[in-house]
Amino acid sequence: MLKIDRRTLLVGSAAAMIPFGVRAQSESTKSLRIASAVALRQLDPFTTTSTSTRNHAYMVYDTLFAVDSQYRPQPQMVDHWTVSDDKLAYTFKLREGLAFHDGTPVTAADCIASISRWGRRDVSGIRLLASVKEMAAPDTKTFRIELKSPFGILIDSFAKPSTLPLFIMPKRLADTPIEKDITDPTGSGPFIFDRDSFVPGVRTVYLRNKAYVPRSEKADNLAGGKIVKVDRVECQFFPDFQTSVNALKKGEIDVIEYLNGDQKTLFDGASNLKLAQRQGANAPVMRFNWQQHPFSDVRMRRAVQLAVTQRDYMDAMIGDPKAYEICGALFGCGTQLASDRGVVGTGDANLDKAKALVKEAGYAGEKIVIFTVGDLPIYQGIAPLTQQILRSIGLNAEIQVMDYTTYLSRRNSQAPVSDGGWSVAFAIWQTVDLLNPISNLNVDARGKIAYAGWPDDPETERLKDQYVQAPGIDQQREIAATIQQRSYDQVYYIPLGTFFNYSAYLNNVTNYLSGAVPVYWSVEKA
Repeated sequence: MLKIDRRTLLVGSAAAMIPFGVRAQSESTKSLRIASAVALRQLDPFTTTSTSTRNHAYMVYDTLFAVDSQYRPQPQMVDHWTVSDDKLAYTFKLREGLAFHDGTPVTAADCIASISRWGRRDVSGIRLLASVKEMAAPDTKTFRIELKSPFGILIDSFAKPSTLPLFIMPKRLADTPIEKDITDPTGSGPFIFDRDSFVPGVRTVYLRNKAYVPRSEKADNLAGGKIVKVDRVECQFFPDFQTSVNALKKGEIDVIEYLNGDQKTLFDGASNLKLAQRQGANAPVMRFNWQQHPFSDVRMRRAVQLAVTQRDYMDAMIGDPKAYEICGALFGCGTQLASDRGVVGTGDANLDKAKALVKEAGYAGEKIVIFTVGDLPIYQGIAPLTQQILRSIGLNAEIQVMDYTTYLSRRNSQAPVSDGGWSVAFAIWQTVDLLNPISNLNVDARGKIAYAGWPDDPETERLKDQYVQAPGIDQQREIAATIQQRSYDQVYYIPLGTFFNYSAYLNNVTNYLSGAVPVYWSVEKA
C-alpha cells in the first residue's frame, strides 16, 4: 500500500482570535462557550451545503419534521397530518404556539413558501416539486399538498437532517429568489441570532428565545422538545486546534464540538472534562470533474479508483485504526440501505491495471489540478496522498491550496484548469448526508446542473424516479443497491473511508446531545 506521513493537525495561527467575553455581561447570564469545528460565514441554509451554515440554521430555525436517534422522522412543527388512500394528498396541521423571532405567528403560507424555495435547490425538494400538482393553505394553520404521482419519501424529505434540511422561514424571506442569499436569519427556533455580536468566520452568538414553545416529548437527536437551559451560546472558530484544547483544559471554553480519534490523546490526563463519541461518522470523498479532460473519460476515473485504497487515506488522515472504518456502502454502513454491491477500493490497490487503463485512455501528460483546503486541518492529509497516487500511475498532478470559503466558490467552476478550474477535489460528509440516493449529493447525476463534479448519467436519474415511487423498503433497498453498483461502475466519486467524531466538554456541562449535528438545547451548565 502507498503510505504518506500524516501532517500535524495542530496548525494555523490564533493571532486573529477575538477572546470570549469581550462584552460586559451580567454575572447572572449563563453562557455556553463553544469551539466550533468550521467558521460560519454564510447564513442562508438553502444556498450552501456548508455544515457550519446547517448547524447555525438548527439553532435559529425549526423544521416541520425531525429525525430521532434512529433516524426516524418525527413531527416537529407539525401537530398531526393525514395521507389520502391513493397517496396523492397530504394534509398538515401546525401545532400551537409557533412564532417567529419578530413576534409574527408561523402560518401555513410561510411553510408553503419555505418548501417552494427549498425545493428549488435541494435535490429531494426538486424531485418533490416536480411531483406536486398544488400546494394550498385552507387556513392559517393548515396546508395541503396534492401530488401528480406518489412520492413515497415525502415525510423523509421534510425530515432530512442535512444537505439541505427544510427549515421554515417567514414568507417575506422565503420569497427571496434562490439565486440571492438571505442575510436575515429570522426563524422560529429555540435561539435568536445576535446580529451585533456576529464576526463572520470568527464568532457567532445565539440568545435563548424566551418565547419558544417546545414540544412535550423528550429531546432525542433533532426531534422532541427543544428546551433551552442556558441564556447564551457563543461559538468561536479556533484556527489552531491546540489553542482550543488548551482553552478547554483551563476552563476558558466549555465544549469542543468536533475532534477525531487521533486528537483524543491530546486530552489524556485531563480530569476536568469528558469525551463523547458523536452519532454517525464522517465520510471523506474524492470528486472528479466530469466536464473536463482527462476525467471526462471513464477509463481515467476507473484508473484512479483502482489505485485508491481506503486504508491508505484513513491512515493518512486519522491514524488510529480504532477510530475509523473501511466502508464501501455509499449510503452508510449499518444503515437500512447498506450494501456491498459493486464496491471497489476497500481492499488492495491494483496499480498495474490502473496504469494500463491510463495508457488505453490515451493520456498524454496533461496537467491535473487537485483542489484542497488549507485552513481546516482534517483536509491536510488528503491532497498529498492523492498527488502521490496519481503520480504513481503516470499522471501529472499538482496541488492548489486555498481557504475553505474560496475552495467552495472555486469548486463550483466548470472551467478547464487553464482558466482556474479543477480536476480532482474533495468533500467530507457526515453519515446523515448519505442516507438515501435522493439526498446523497454524491450520486447526483444531472450533468451540468448536478453537484460539483457534474456526473451525467440519465440511467441513474431514472432509477431515482423509481426509488421515490417504490412502495416499501425492500424495493427501495434493491434500487439503492443498483444505483450504488452504477456509481462504482461509472465512478461518480471515490469514498475514502469513514472516521468517528467526538466531542469534549467540561464536567459541569450535562445533558449534552451528541448527535451528528451539534445543537445546544437541553444542555445544562452548572
